[in-house]
Amino acid sequence: MSPMEEDASSSILSKSRSIKEPYPSKKMRHNDSYAKRSRNGRIFVQRKEHYLRDDIYCGAPFCTICDSSVACLNASASTLLVVDSNVILNQIDLLENPAITNVVLLSVVLEEVKNKNMAAYNRIRAICSNSMKNFFVFLNEHHMDTYVKQMSGETKNDRNDRAIRVATQWYQNHLGGAIKVLLITNDKENKRKASEEGIHAETVESYVKSLDRPDLLDLLVRPALEDVAIEEVEDLRPSKRKVVYPEHKQMPEINSGLDRGIYHQGRLHVNCYKLFKAYVRSKSFSDEIIIDGRLNMNRAFDGDIVVVEILPQDRWLQVKCLSIAGEEDEDDEDVHLAPKSAEDAPRTIPQQGSTAEMNVVSSRPSGCVVGIIKRNWHSIRYCGSLEPMPMPAGSGAVARAFFVSKDSRIPKIQIQTRQLENLLDKRIIVNVYSWDRNSQYPSGHYVRTIGEIGGKEIERKVVLIENDINSEAFSPQVEACLPPLPWSVSSEDLANPIRQDLRHMRVFSVDPQGCKDIDDALHCYALPNGNFEVGVHIADVTNFVHPDTPLDEEATERGTSVYLVERRIDMLPKPLTEDVCSLRSDVERLAFSVIWEMTPEADIRCSRFTKSVIKSSAALSYDEAQVRMDDSRLMDPLTTDLRNMNSLAKKMRQRRIERGALTLASAEVKFQIDTETHDPLDIGMYQFREANQMVEEFMIAANVSVAQQIVKSFPLCSLLRRHPAPTKEMLEPLQRTAAAVGLHLDVSSSKALADSLDHAVGDDPYFNKLIRIMATRCMSQAVYFCSGDLSPPEYHHYGLAAPLYTHFTSPIRRYADVVVHRLLAASLGISKLPSKFQDRKLTSIADNLNKRHRNAQMAERADKELHALDKFRYPTDEEARIVKIRSNGFFVFVPRYGITGPVYLTPRAEKGGGEWYVDEQQQKIKKIDGSLSYSMLQKVKIHMEVVKCQLNWPKLQLSLI
Repeated sequence: MSPMEEDASSSILSKSRSIKEPYPSKKMRHNDSYAKRSRNGRIFVQRKEHYLRDDIYCGAPFCTICDSSVACLNASASTLLVVDSNVILNQIDLLENPAITNVVLLSVVLEEVKNKNMAAYNRIRAICSNSMKNFFVFLNEHHMDTYVKQMSGETKNDRNDRAIRVATQWYQNHLGGAIKVLLITNDKENKRKASEEGIHAETVESYVKSLDRPDLLDLLVRPALEDVAIEEVEDLRPSKRKVVYPEHKQMPEINSGLDRGIYHQGRLHVNCYKLFKAYVRSKSFSDEIIIDGRLNMNRAFDGDIVVVEILPQDRWLQVKCLSIAGEEDEDDEDVHLAPKSAEDAPRTIPQQGSTAEMNVVSSRPSGCVVGIIKRNWHSIRYCGSLEPMPMPAGSGAVARAFFVSKDSRIPKIQIQTRQLENLLDKRIIVNVYSWDRNSQYPSGHYVRTIGEIGGKEIERKVVLIENDINSEAFSPQVEACLPPLPWSVSSEDLANPIRQDLRHMRVFSVDPQGCKDIDDALHCYALPNGNFEVGVHIADVTNFVHPDTPLDEEATERGTSVYLVERRIDMLPKPLTEDVCSLRSDVERLAFSVIWEMTPEADIRCSRFTKSVIKSSAALSYDEAQVRMDDSRLMDPLTTDLRNMNSLAKKMRQRRIERGALTLASAEVKFQIDTETHDPLDIGMYQFREANQMVEEFMIAANVSVAQQIVKSFPLCSLLRRHPAPTKEMLEPLQRTAAAVGLHLDVSSSKALADSLDHAVGDDPYFNKLIRIMATRCMSQAVYFCSGDLSPPEYHHYGLAAPLYTHFTSPIRRYADVVVHRLLAASLGISKLPSKFQDRKLTSIADNLNKRHRNAQMAERADKELHALDKFRYPTDEEARIVKIRSNGFFVFVPRYGITGPVYLTPRAEKGGGEWYVDEQQQKIKKIDGSLSYSMLQKVKIHMEVVKCQLNWPKLQLSLI
């Protein structure tokens, strides 16, 4: 790689090359600059070289000077656009529209965008990879004629603006009038200077208007107001509008308040079910800070990094009687699938008390948002529909409309549109760009239409978009990183001293029926000394996914594969997931192996890690493995291996439980799908068998062993996974429920809770499962983190009762495991530790992984709920159990379908009272005349049917028979 290319390695070039390689032999020169730096009181001089060339191509196919073979621009276009940084940062939705083509992106602009907003940077990279868009990256910072040096007294921003004008002027001169070169900028001063220098320049709005595409004006971050009625224009002026929200504090005051402990900083988490209830966790405050109400949230969105001031104690949130959909209720009005694990449980604000007879149960530390450090909406696209409204007078008139997001955590968003008639019956995408303190609602703009409301495929697209799931095909640059097919293990692989040949071993895999992306395989051999050699072999994905390649960058961004009911959205291309990396039977594959010597009591005597070559002898489903273990007539070696492993796994599991590991019931559902219509024929709870638990135990053991190895080598930059212990408040609803049915749950530790759950038995066969499902809902979510960010006691995984844990066993579908494979290889001296794992960069990787993991869970769950709606379009009656009492009804769990939702005893508008009341002592809801009552975990018969609700969102309604 040339020095010039090294200097530009962080640019867009990984996606869009603007220099032909190898470089032609042309004149080269460099500028030397010196920077004085102080380190430990010493002054030293650093030499910095900046290489300039005169042979960087312009990208125009009609250019008579440059090599046209690297051209990306459109030969038939009449205008060439050069955009500045703010256009990309603020108008990225417009740039993504197919109408905007033939754009030059300067390297100085891209670097500024990258430093200010990685989400916008990644989106502009995606545009560059689309050959239909004709976006070309020009390295103006390394061209001899376009590089500008910062002048004395000139700010960096002014220098960058000057560099943009110089590059635009160069394009005008270089192309000699063959095409109009137009600088697009909303910076008044930059536009003024450009005009003075003879450069054609326009604002975004004026350029869009020149295209005679009124619909594109809807995409602008600041919509034009010329066509809006005068009364509306004046109403939008701050001086004419009432102040609705407090003003946010300025950064100097915020920093001072944070230093003095008056303010607390953290991420805002809006309640999944109540728009204006949220909480903030801050390192500077011992408890969760509750943010209750519209004014206290002060224009903050879910996911924003906010600064909070604690309110006086007499204004702390006080919890009173709860009703379904009551003002103080944390429960959803809709029906949902119950969580399948602690990691899948929706986080709700802990609340206490559930009866009308208690005026105030307790108060929680409450606060108000006084400032916003970082907005989350810059990287979010909201899906939903417009509220019905009358059409404005006049064709093409601007209408002000309200957008309602499918995400219940998002407030209504006001937009202006010239195409109201075409949008009222559509699912659309809207972006938010501001929320003025004079406005009750945030302002946004239309981005694009998804499709007709109610269409099955359209609603599933909404699920993917609202959870930011990238379902697009992999780019040619990513595909170019794949090995040629057909692929097979080479003689070089076998001769590699770091890789052990284990093809002679009887290795097998056990996975769900029909699994094609097989991450893991196992072996178990009896040793002469009476012990067992047990191996976990994991697909060696990092042999094919190399750091800092387009393939690695794409996997980093996607973070995880997403498993929908009828579709899998891969983190990596299918040639890797289903062929090259998948540990299929009867083919040689590369693996990363963890091998133990274990006693018959499952004690680990020694461990080793090695890269390997394996040849799986069988790819079994869980059912097939279970049948083998249960059939006493089978005595073949593979079945014997399975039984030995299962015996060891049971002892390992029992030892974990004795340490305090929780066994929480799963409510994962499985769909039976019609192969022709793709409609769900049936839905039921997924059945877990001993074979599932056997594989789970050895995956947990491998993850623990790898965690110990990487932390020993890299104590400050290892990627680990922790599961925080639930707070007392989080467990109180579970304790109240248990007490109502005569049980006492000890929640003082995970071991005490596990023992209590084991003893929670009743006459109903579902009783213990229900209690465990309810316990699942009380758990925190497990998260990835960098070891250097926390102290070792904070590494603990509560659910597994493990002091150290990580993810190593699924690199085909989780990027976290790819990171851990690289860490493990570096700890063994096989490879070097990637630089991006150091200097706290691993923290940002962990944050993205947590985000992607949560998004995937939400998408998978929402997709299942959509399929459940298809199943129940024909009404049905089913048996359910009451799991929560409220003053106007109760919540039930339907065991057959894994569904939980509300059943109303009074009209939904009534929030308790009437002919029903709640008996707190017995946890029952009773009729005042004593003729009827319902209690916790009681069996009831319910009617299930799909109904239409606001904006045509279908929902499953439960009613009592």
